[in-house]
Formats: sequence, structure tokens, C-alpha cells
Amino acid sequence: MEISVNGEQRSVAAALSVAELLRGMGLEGKRLAVERNGEIVPKSNHAATALAEGDIDANYFQHLP
Repeated sequence: MEISVNGEQRSVAAALSVAELLRGMGLEGKRLAVERNGEIVPKSNHAATALAEGDIDANYFQHLP
């Protein structure tokens, strides 16, 4: 399926969760915030939040030291 991550189109597997996306991007365990379709996704909901075809701006914001 196609989603937008930080403004870039990406092809990802269907039924992918936010946690799985972050793991696949090498960001698991990093300090970051995730926004999906304009709403913040709490870290406690990453595994339960499924991404859908056409999700707009699944953004992540990393904490910089």
C-alpha cells in the first residue's frame, strides 16, 4: 500500500502498524513523536495503530540531543 512518510511516498506492506513501520525504518526504541493524519499517536498505541492506504503524512519527529 502507499502512504506518505515525512512528505515522501512509500510503498509498505498492507496491515502495517506504526510500530512495524518504525522497526522497518530502524527507528524502534528511538526518542521520537509520531503523527498520523494530523493526530499524535502515543507510543503506547504504536503497536495497535494500523496504517491505511493513503494515510497522509505519517510523520515522525526525532529528539535531537
